[in-house]
Amino acid sequence: MNIEQEIKSTVKLSITKKVMLNLTFTRNFIGDKFHELLKPYEISSEQYNVLRILRGQKGKPLNMQDILSRMVTKNSNTTRLIDKLLLKEMVERNICPNNRRKIEVKITEKGLKTLTELDPKIEDHDSIFTKNLTNEELEQLNNLLEKLREI
Repeated sequence: MNIEQEIKSTVKLSITKKVMLNLTFTRNFIGDKFHELLKPYEISSEQYNVLRILRGQKGKPLNMQDILSRMVTKNSNTTRLIDKLLLKEMVERNICPNNRRKIEVKITEKGLKTLTELDPKIEDHDSIFTKNLTNEELEQLNNLLEKLREI
């Protein structure tokens, strides 16, 4: 279904408007499905992103500023996200021994276990949305999306 049909537009849209609406609509569509996948684990997509970043540290702690710089959603309140993950015992937070003003965060076994359970489900989720595209089309789409961010 094209974007005009999806949003039930009664006016002709410029190609620029179609592209921007299509990007927003598609982002929300995929995001809603992703939130459904995470719901049983009681974590948000931003919390998942923090866990994924911390897993990549392979057991080493990371400070809050570095976590924020790696986030997909840059406007996230990292402190609030970490606080919620602390309550769920998925991360631990400590004061940096070299700089007492810095807070370091490390993923726990519970956080790692959650990601391990989610990994195949997220792989399936991603495959659902990309199965109708060839590898060449995926490369092209990726390149075009990166080009859009070159402003």
